[in-house]
Amino acid sequence: MFNNSLIELDRAHLIHPVASYRGHEQQGVRVLASAKGATVTDASGHQLVDGFAGLWCVNAGYGHDSIVEAAARQMRELPYATAYFGLGSEPAIRLASELADRAPGDLNHIYFTLGGSDAVDSTIRFIRYYWIAKGQPQRDQFISIEQGYHGSSTVGAGLTALPNFHAGFGIPFHWQHKIPSPYPYRNPVGEDAQTIIEASLAALRAKIEAIGPDRVAAFYAEPIQGSGGVIVPPKGWIKAMRDLCRELDILFVADEVITGFGRTGPLFACSEDDIVPDFMTTAKGLTSGYVPMGAVFMADHVYQVIADGAGASAVGHGYTYSAHPVSAAVGLEVLRLYENGLLENGVKAGARLMAGLEALRDHPLVGDVRGRGMLAAIELVSNKKTKTPLPVEAQPARRIFERAWDNGLIIRAFANGVLGYAPPLCCSDDDIDAILERTVETLDQTLEDPDVRRALKD
Repeated sequence: MFNNSLIELDRAHLIHPVASYRGHEQQGVRVLASAKGATVTDASGHQLVDGFAGLWCVNAGYGHDSIVEAAARQMRELPYATAYFGLGSEPAIRLASELADRAPGDLNHIYFTLGGSDAVDSTIRFIRYYWIAKGQPQRDQFISIEQGYHGSSTVGAGLTALPNFHAGFGIPFHWQHKIPSPYPYRNPVGEDAQTIIEASLAALRAKIEAIGPDRVAAFYAEPIQGSGGVIVPPKGWIKAMRDLCRELDILFVADEVITGFGRTGPLFACSEDDIVPDFMTTAKGLTSGYVPMGAVFMADHVYQVIADGAGASAVGHGYTYSAHPVSAAVGLEVLRLYENGLLENGVKAGARLMAGLEALRDHPLVGDVRGRGMLAAIELVSNKKTKTPLPVEAQPARRIFERAWDNGLIIRAFANGVLGYAPPLCCSDDDIDAILERTVETLDQTLEDPDVRRALKD
């Protein structure tokens, strides 16, 4: 009765993100009730291994009492402190310092946001201010990558290059441009790493030339394209793109909202990729999803231009909840947990996950396996030679998600038949093995769908 009443209240009042409103009204909500470690339990008592860490964010895992205690202690002492008027709080100051100490290169300045979308929005404002301060206001054009994701705010969704985030919203804007994704599995130039890198460099050069070299303000890239289908570029790709941007005097923004905080192994993927961007955006794992928070990391040379350009005037960008003390206290404790064993465990668990997924390459439906650390995907096809996706009528996103759920597994099932994995770093061997076993069970069930069987014969 309690569960049914929640479902009806949800139907009547709660608008869900990135959902078919009519479809959700028909299907109803699945209510999550509790969680511990890598396991979540719904309101009916059904237990599932969370193979997606909420929304790529609960990196530390659920139920850490020390995180709860850090938040409660801060709420008792100082539940809110504005960062306006030159005010601040100890947790926010200390977290900014700790993050700067660990960031690549000269990313020494931290601006706190509520999440990833407003972190991306903040970079756009800072970048415009930077170029105006440098006396180049004509640099107002931005480039990102097809199948990339940079949030769903009005401006960030224009940098995002996924159809759902554009349809019906009148975006992208005329100043937002795209180049093709490196996407090794489906790249027209083939899967050779150097050929892909050269093609991406040529595409970026051509786009800059078409816009006008003195018009381009910045280029945005994810170390791994998360919501586009966990697309892992070839090794050396992002470094080559970063080097070209430096050569052409274009600011480079690394979007680490998904990849940051141990998701690919190290604290930041940029460190592993051997690059220092001009800006780096983070969120999700920053607080392990326990409370909202994001962060923009700004390189020192950018900060100095903005600071000198403003002089005695205020830089007019701010949020009420920027540098929130409770979120910062949580961030500090989560960072401590990462460095006291979770990062190390994530590397071990990620190796087990990738080995297990690689072993599925022989499954009739598996066309590709890709990933780094605890961020992975398998791409399903009906024909391995032609790489033909599963038929639309098979409804791969809905059916596979529902089957996995019934089998006790939460994964990201994309509409194109890609299955995404981003488990908590705390996963044990048993957790990873359960993810793999339940994946196989789900694939075998999907293989028996009549429309999938027909597609396999075509």
